[in-house]
Amino acid sequence: MVVFRIDRRSGVATYLQIVRQVEQALRMGALEEGDRLPTAAQVAATTKVNPNTTLKAYRELERAGLAEVRQGAGTFITRSLTEPGSGPDWPLRTALNEWMHQARGEGLGGAEVEALFRTAFEAAYPPGTDGVDG
Repeated sequence: MVVFRIDRRSGVATYLQIVRQVEQALRMGALEEGDRLPTAAQVAATTKVNPNTTLKAYRELERAGLAEVRQGAGTFITRSLTEPGSGPDWPLRTALNEWMHQARGEGLGGAEVEALFRTAFEAAYPPGTDGVDG
């Protein structure tokens, strides 16, 4: 089972933090197809997050095709993100991996690559925005 960690100072909406943590758990193989997500009440008990916030995150996961709500049974993962070629972000991940290898080949160290990425990330997603309405 996934345990959510909420950073209230991050500037990222709480429901998006939950979505992103589920996506990361799927990429890392910590969650797999068929796994049941914790109930909104369980998340509220461990994180002090309003249950409606968790339900909003789960609806977003459902909209993305990663989870489904089964009335009376809970919310379940419907697909994995660990397999090559899965998910709508696969082409972007491939391009990012190629960029990382190119940067390393050019002699850039990890700190330099991280600084480049952070600069590009902050230009695309200025602090206080997350690129998603809500």
